Amino acid sequence: MVIRNVLLACGVVMSYATQLTVPIVHTGYGETFLVLWILLSIGRILGGGRMEASPVFAKLAGFWALMALALGLGIIVGYLTTVLYLSPLLHDLLAYLLLASVTCLAAAEPDAARHLRDCAWWVVAIANVGLAIQVALGWGWISQSGVNPWYWDRFCGWSDNPNQLALYCALFGPLALHLATTATNRWGRFLGLCGLILPFYVGRLTKSDTYLYTTILTGLMFLGLRTRTWLKTGGGNSNLSRQIGLLFIIGLLPLAMAMTPYVVTGFDSAEAFAKSLTKDKGGQATEDTMALRLYLWSEAVDKGLRSGSLGLGPGPHMERPPVSNQQFLPHPFEAHSTFLDLYSQGGFIAVLALMWIVVSSAISAWRAKFDALLALLGSIIIFSIPHLIIRHPIMWFALMICLFAGSPRITAAARISRDGLYVGKRARILHVAQE
Repeated sequence: MVIRNVLLACGVVMSYATQLTVPIVHTGYGETFLVLWILLSIGRILGGGRMEASPVFAKLAGFWALMALALGLGIIVGYLTTVLYLSPLLHDLLAYLLLASVTCLAAAEPDAARHLRDCAWWVVAIANVGLAIQVALGWGWISQSGVNPWYWDRFCGWSDNPNQLALYCALFGPLALHLATTATNRWGRFLGLCGLILPFYVGRLTKSDTYLYTTILTGLMFLGLRTRTWLKTGGGNSNLSRQIGLLFIIGLLPLAMAMTPYVVTGFDSAEAFAKSLTKDKGGQATEDTMALRLYLWSEAVDKGLRSGSLGLGPGPHMERPPVSNQQFLPHPFEAHSTFLDLYSQGGFIAVLALMWIVVSSAISAWRAKFDALLALLGSIIIFSIPHLIIRHPIMWFALMICLFAGSPRITAAARISRDGLYVGKRARILHVAQE
């Protein structure tokens, strides 16, 4: 089991390392590790290993069935109405097939919630080791042939695209925070909090505006949720510290309004302060990025409507954007928005399926009262607006952890107890919300 957990963690973490390829098979390390994990999981089942049809497995299987239906209809519509490019179509189909296999097999594991939590620790550990190596590469402390860790002045590490690395940093942080806040000992909390440092540092090195906004918004979300949890704990016992905290929260808004003139001192306006945090200080690069995004988003909506909201099948379908400095980009283009790309590929069916699985994950994490998981889900939602992230394994690993967070599990001992049989002390009824 430890070997399979490590393989799954390596597959999740290394999926962004697109500059690295396995020498013999010439595929990415992430895909290779995931395929090895799938083979070992299938071998376990063929060898007599038990499977568990949990509610989470049913949800994931239902989601991928809806996706298969939506993409199948999209391929038919695309074949009849437009030109389909075979290479990107097969790329997306293989990516979806790989993710469906990983998520369904992982959800069918006995005691899957515990295994996913163990794997999450491996994910955070391997991610930090990998980020440390990439930082050393970026600052020239070590060298690695075939790897260019900089995309102009933006750090990309082992990835071809800084935004790819930024996405993983945006999810590694809340995942480490979840492990820290739910650890049962001081060392676990300490190591979980230490796992936040490198993802935050590397995320800022990528100069991704989306990472900046995601970190700020999810940080505020987590603080708000933790404050709510803190005020609710303790039952009816209202001690002095909670009373002081409640008074501080009540006075926070007028205090913030009173401090605003001092906070913005040294800046011409709050807008200038916000721009100073973005890449290119809100200059031409930011404007070009926004112009490109708006053009592609409008194209995605138009393509989806022209297909009767059935989509055009997997792969990119956008036309070349009329932006002067983008003339060397390949054709065709993606919309760079998860929901709009899905709308152009699988229509309303695919979009509604994704919304259903995300909302189910949010409800599960909310019921379990895991504040860091809600922040993790917030990072996924915010990052999915300007980027296509559905093909990244880290997103599905995070969704699985959220889905299992509020999933009740009744053990065999509970079933025996309900039948009126004698149950020993160690075989009592367990009905817990698992991570």
